[in-house]
Amino acid sequence: MTAIACRRPRQPSIAHGLRRTLAYLCATSALAASSAAFAAEYPARTISLIVGYPAGGSVDLTARLLGEEMGKRLGQSVVVENLGGAGGTIGAQRVARAEPDGYTLLLGATNEMVIARMINTAVQYNGATDFTPVGLVASQPMVLAASTKTGVKNATDYLAKVRAAAPGTYNFGSSGVGTALHLAGEMVNQSTHTQVGHVPYRGVSPMVTDLMSGQLDFGILVLSSALPQVRAGKIVAVGLTETKTSSAAPEIAPLAATPGFESVDINVWFGLYGPPRLPQEVVTRLRAALKDTLASSQFQAKMRDAGAEVAQPGVDLAAYQATETTKYAALVKAAHIEAQ
Repeated sequence: MTAIACRRPRQPSIAHGLRRTLAYLCATSALAASSAAFAAEYPARTISLIVGYPAGGSVDLTARLLGEEMGKRLGQSVVVENLGGAGGTIGAQRVARAEPDGYTLLLGATNEMVIARMINTAVQYNGATDFTPVGLVASQPMVLAASTKTGVKNATDYLAKVRAAAPGTYNFGSSGVGTALHLAGEMVNQSTHTQVGHVPYRGVSPMVTDLMSGQLDFGILVLSSALPQVRAGKIVAVGLTETKTSSAAPEIAPLAATPGFESVDINVWFGLYGPPRLPQEVVTRLRAALKDTLASSQFQAKMRDAGAEVAQPGVDLAAYQATETTKYAALVKAAHIEAQ
């Protein structure tokens, strides 16, 4: 019988192991040095700030004010790019798929970052996981407004009128099914145990037109959209949807100050986001510029004129968004809105 010689597996030498370790350390050091160099140079060119809405709205205005102030602190221009459509989701999806280099950012709002995925199966991103949260920028209350033809002057009048009528007698308008405005109206219904019907509009402008003419009884608007018509006497501000008074309109009382509306506390908010996997050095740079911007009295005054309140610097945007997601999920369920 022929003997079969068996070879023992060759063991890697200590020298070989050292070479592999050194190679790994060199590669890691080179990557760290490259990342540090990139961060030191960032930003080296113009930054695009994506807005998922047409020019002229509250998100667009906030983005332009933010971009101007942050550009001064970053030493580069921040240019707003409007990619309107699908309730802000087209712009958000663009940033979710962008290169993580810090040159494509998003000013995201409540609709596209929290609500959209709950009601629209076509949304292909997750607002909680497919972005790098930089920081909360500002928030703005909404207003429950009434047509002057209803005779309603305040929250007490509103409650008396709708409770005395059969369910569905009165309607409130919003900018569309599942929007923050729609869900704020549903929160009012829940808090007051009333059944005011919902009429979705294609945007705020036609809704305001119907409110002024009396074809619509009530409507939910963001404060910046409501103020011009309220102050002109064309519609009536029933109350704010936040529990605190707004410095932009101290004459409008919070709904929650009236018995029956105590649980009404909702707003629209704006946050700064980057694509996923944004380098930490870039995030740190952006957060520093955002912190300085939010502390600027000039920026605060401009935002106040626009009806918004600037966020406190350092708010954990991811945690804030998680809380808002829980709130809106409950409202979507209560309103029986099925994902389409």
